[in-house]
Amino acid sequence: LKCQSLDIKHMMAFIEQEANEKAEEIDAKAEEEFNIEKGRLVQTQRLKIMEYYEKKEKQIEQQKKIQMSNLMNQARLKVLKARDDMISEMLSEARQRLANVAKDPSRYPALMEGLILQGLYQLLETKVTIRCRKQDVQVVQASIQKNLPIYKAAVKTNLDVHIDQDNYLPQICNSGGIELYNADGKIKVSNTLESRLDLMAQQMMPGIRVALFGANPNRKFMD
Repeated sequence: LKCQSLDIKHMMAFIEQEANEKAEEIDAKAEEEFNIEKGRLVQTQRLKIMEYYEKKEKQIEQQKKIQMSNLMNQARLKVLKARDDMISEMLSEARQRLANVAKDPSRYPALMEGLILQGLYQLLETKVTIRCRKQDVQVVQASIQKNLPIYKAAVKTNLDVHIDQDNYLPQICNSGGIELYNADGKIKVSNTLESRLDLMAQQMMPGIRVALFGANPNRKFMD
């Protein structure tokens, strides 16, 4: 019986040892699988986090570009407005100086003669009505008398010119000049000083802009 008891004890110890080894093996394998799964999950989450922040970074960079573009456009518009304001002030000052020309008796009559003769050549009509400021009627009458022989000699036709003393130029044309109409009033030549200034400003504006602000580096074609 003693031998059987020892054998049983040895067998139980062997079984227990084998069970412990098997349990340790299972624990080790479970620990390994756990670490592998943990590493996989950590790597997956790391990739997701990196992808999230890369996406956020791209969004922020895009927003920065949009904001920078908006700021540049706003600055460009402010520069353009400042330039337009400067040109408007310059033209306004020129209009104020024109008013002084009309007050100069040594310059205004000769200027009026040129405006009238030029208008007659532009119309080339046999009957012409001239509209002027009320205070310029005498100057216009004298200019007509002086220009009629010159016009007739050049065009070889008679010309009937009269001043419209029922409708004078509006007060807005305070710088002087004249308007000329054909017989039925459908054709008009505006030779007021303001209209001449506007025409000259339009023609000279590219050169004025270059003189004031320099050449535009983005302009590809020149007139």
